Amino acid sequence: MKKRFAELADRCYKENRYTFTGFLGIGELALFYSAVKNLPPVSYTLYGGTETAERLMLRFGDEETLGYEEPFPIAFLEVKPLMQKYADDLSHRDILGAVMNLGIVREMVGDIYLKENVAYIICGSTMVEYICDNLTKVKHTSVVCKQVESLPELVGGEPEELSLGVASERIDGIIAKGFNLSRNEVNELFRRQMVFLDGRLCENNSRMLKPGEQVTVRGYGRLTFREITGTSRKGKLYARVERLGRGK
Repeated sequence: MKKRFAELADRCYKENRYTFTGFLGIGELALFYSAVKNLPPVSYTLYGGTETAERLMLRFGDEETLGYEEPFPIAFLEVKPLMQKYADDLSHRDILGAVMNLGIVREMVGDIYLKENVAYIICGSTMVEYICDNLTKVKHTSVVCKQVESLPELVGGEPEELSLGVASERIDGIIAKGFNLSRNEVNELFRRQMVFLDGRLCENNSRMLKPGEQVTVRGYGRLTFREITGTSRKGKLYARVERLGRGK
């Protein structure tokens, strides 16, 4: 993966053109951040189709350097049961499994959202025709797949604003309160390397968070630390955070 990043950055630098990866998961993004200082001196942008997307595409190059703008090759698909009344209750795993069964590599598929049993898939634009022609069934449910210009409002959910009572700005305490986990459970997440800070693997469970930093916990979601808003009479701090994902 690091070799691939180097090849794309080098091609952008030498050929003066944009280059793109497929969609990267949080672990692959951590690899990129660990390699970025050794890449050719080109700018980069990350985008996944929405501002809250977890799987992101990496683009090397910018308009100031190259003299033109090239959008990300990202498209949106809507997958809807032919007969909603008789459809199975579809899950993210069901949709992803059906797409993967078409023989598509994971890097061509970004985030998947569900709203009222209708799925919305973010994918590479070169995959649109193939997926639309071949995705006809999810589980036992016949579906119709079509390209749409944009995603419906609130697909994926708005971040939930929380006020958490914490001892300090320590990352483990914020995670514990933000996702209703015990300290032992949080320590296990760090041990299993499932915690990322602004896209980079975080192994320091005592790291103090700064305003605007984003914590991603695999399997749970994301927390954005905003600020300390006050102190209780007993000295406990109130932290304002935004949560995108689930609590237990």
